[in-house]
Amino acid sequence: MTRSRSKRANHFGTACEKRMAKKRRFELERASWHDARFGNGTPVEIKSTMLEHSDGQPGNFKIYRAYHEKLRRADGWYCFVVYRPHGRSGCTVVKDKMGKASNLPLLRWHGGGDHRGTEQAKISIGDIF
Repeated sequence: MTRSRSKRANHFGTACEKRMAKKRRFELERASWHDARFGNGTPVEIKSTMLEHSDGQPGNFKIYRAYHEKLRRADGWYCFVVYRPHGRSGCTVVKDKMGKASNLPLLRWHGGGDHRGTEQAKISIGDIF
């Protein structure tokens, strides 16, 4: 993945976070392991992915083990968002869904390289929706 593509993914992810905070009525909060909190203080991690990448491959959600375990211990939630980019910076949310961290499908952990210093798992869009 090129640096510019990664920057675009970050841009779209931020746009999805803002839209979901407004729609789902949670407050955005910057923490390493979650993106927002419900009004009652429950943490929410917002995960977004492109419906389909430019190479035709479907998107998937990346879950990081250390953050996932912390979210589970806090009885937290995930907000999954699928989007379709358009133009240089626009995106359309195709679908979104809330789910408790403790209710995710079986995760297959693998080494995440140096990224975030923890193992990661990928979840397909179809496993969530």
